Amino acid sequence: MKKAPPLFTIGYEKSPLADVLHALKDAKVELLIDTRAVAASRRAGFSKKMLAASLEGEGIKYLHLQKLGTPAEGREAARSGNYKKLWQIYGKHIKTKDAREQLDALEDMIREGRRLCLLCYEREPTECHRSKIAEIMQERTGRKIENLFTAPPGL
Repeated sequence: MKKAPPLFTIGYEKSPLADVLHALKDAKVELLIDTRAVAASRRAGFSKKMLAASLEGEGIKYLHLQKLGTPAEGREAARSGNYKKLWQIYGKHIKTKDAREQLDALEDMIREGRRLCLLCYEREPTECHRSKIAEIMQERTGRKIENLFTAPPGL
């Protein structure tokens, strides 16, 4: 029996789109799951339609699971570095009906054995809600988590 692939995560902070696409291709990601509440970005290429088109050009599917995103007050807490508040807000949010439904859908996709990657903005997974989603999926499926990184800026 084939070993299940890890559940990948990636943040695009300080990374050009080409570097993110390269990291996804290297990991043989089949489906990128956008976990942002708002799939818009001031960074070139990372808004929903542009990102989906770029991924499609690389043979990677795109899916936006908006209800897994962090509510506005949680994003504000993260921007100010108040991670304790972020985790409190996100802990409540992830228990909502809409978020639970999208977690269940994500679990189904993982159990299918697909090579998935959770995307959000923050480079460091420990500063991003995607780490909480990945931990929940690890608990539910036993899937190992592998955080992908692009080269640090300037290298």
